[in-house]
Amino acid sequence: MLSRIYIKNFALIDALEVSLKNGLQVITGETGAGKSIILGALRLILGERADIKSISKAEEKSIVETEFDLNNQFKKFFIENDLDYEHQTIIRREILPSGKSRAFINDVPVTLDILKELTSQLIDIHSQFETSNLFTSEYQFKIIDGLSDNKKLIEDYQHDFYEYQTLKTQLKKYQTQLYESTKEGDYKEFLLSELEDLKMDDVNYEDLQNQLSVQENAGMISENLAQLLSRFHQEEIGIFSFFNEAKSKLSKIAEVSTNFSELNTRLEGSFVELKDIISELEDESEKIEMNPETLAQLSEFNNKINMLFLKHNVSDIEALREIRDQLSGEQKGTAEIEVYIAEILENISKKEKSLESLSQKLSKNRKKSIPVFIKKAEDLLKKLGLEKAKVDIEIKNSSEYNQFGKENIQLLFQANSGFPLKPIQTAISGGERSRVMLAVKKIIAESDELPTLILDEIDTGVSGKVAEEIGNLMREMSEDMQLIVISHLAQVAAKGNDNYKVVKQDVNGKTQSTIIPLSDEEKLNEIAQLLSGSKITEAALTQAKELIG
Repeated sequence: MLSRIYIKNFALIDALEVSLKNGLQVITGETGAGKSIILGALRLILGERADIKSISKAEEKSIVETEFDLNNQFKKFFIENDLDYEHQTIIRREILPSGKSRAFINDVPVTLDILKELTSQLIDIHSQFETSNLFTSEYQFKIIDGLSDNKKLIEDYQHDFYEYQTLKTQLKKYQTQLYESTKEGDYKEFLLSELEDLKMDDVNYEDLQNQLSVQENAGMISENLAQLLSRFHQEEIGIFSFFNEAKSKLSKIAEVSTNFSELNTRLEGSFVELKDIISELEDESEKIEMNPETLAQLSEFNNKINMLFLKHNVSDIEALREIRDQLSGEQKGTAEIEVYIAEILENISKKEKSLESLSQKLSKNRKKSIPVFIKKAEDLLKKLGLEKAKVDIEIKNSSEYNQFGKENIQLLFQANSGFPLKPIQTAISGGERSRVMLAVKKIIAESDELPTLILDEIDTGVSGKVAEEIGNLMREMSEDMQLIVISHLAQVAAKGNDNYKVVKQDVNGKTQSTIIPLSDEEKLNEIAQLLSGSKITEAALTQAKELIG
């Protein structure tokens, strides 16, 4: 229930605050007094676009704040959106002088999407020009499902339907991935085979280059080693012979002079190191073997690697390993995708069986409720002055599942006898729309828990008995919900549990709009004024008393 409205610095409103109650709340006021401004402010709470032009004092922010009495059914929403749940919840929208707008729920900043999601469950504003939702399948299913007691069924169905849609989206994504993977699969498999044939995990590229260089220069290496070793081992002029002679002479000198002891030790060490170097050179020399077959194998292997470097635009073995592992992963990924697709198809099949079962139950209940809807709607329309009006609901099977089942719906209407029923959007006139919508809202209110409903002058263009029936109908509706009505009809105002008047006045030379609650006496005078005009007559007062009853 909407329990309080506070508006500041919005259009002609400097500051306005009003408390509302349950039941039928009737707002009256002269044309241009500012009723539409209040509704415009409330639409901000519903998440509609903010307009900086609405700010009265350009240097101050504009505020629209509402307070709602909530029940525990809304706790889930607050938990899911990390908000503090309060039985008395305050929803505020601010327009800053810069034009930027902000939204708050219990003083916590929220996005407009979250604001809309909550307030759409709390307020339904309907004016005489807003009947297009009556033409939508969603609204028409809502009408008949309310009468069919399909609430739990439709919740179960839509839960499965959204999961079904998610599965179909996933299926399409994986099928696209599989197609792209398969399209390039043969070439990628060839690339992977090339890389795997190299057995790169055992390859040391630097060692390979060294082996190849040795084989390519084996003759030169062997020749130079032979000459080098020969110079060392020649008996009279070889390096070893010279070294031995030098070592012997220095040893004798060191025996008579300690000045040469360290040098003698160093020469001894150098001789040992030289002998070790010569020994290793002899070992390496024995290993050098000119083998054309080995050279051909190494050259072929090296050429393969260089070719792959060029093909994959890399310069080292590690990069080739990474490409190989990536291609291998993609090959495994393709197999995994095929498994995913099989699982999704199986789940889709299960969901379709569930959807089929639920949609059949929904359809069966709906078809039982169509005669009930026809009777209720036509009876209400007769009271509202459309004595000849006929309605029907046409339900046809659909080839595809939609969010309401496996069928389509069409509300049919005809205001005059002797003419065929047609889809309501093509058959209804402007003068009939509001009354049909009011009848529909009444039917929904009987079978479903509606939010606060605000009706903006949907009684325009009627009078007399029809106006009185509209008032009675609104009073009946308000027994099950909070109904806020903006009206010019005395017959409607008389039925109000509480009445308010929007007035426009000059304050310090500036026109301002505000709203005031009416006492019983003020309510009587307001109804009399609606009947007689600016001058209230005794006859109007008497008639007003009769209307109030």
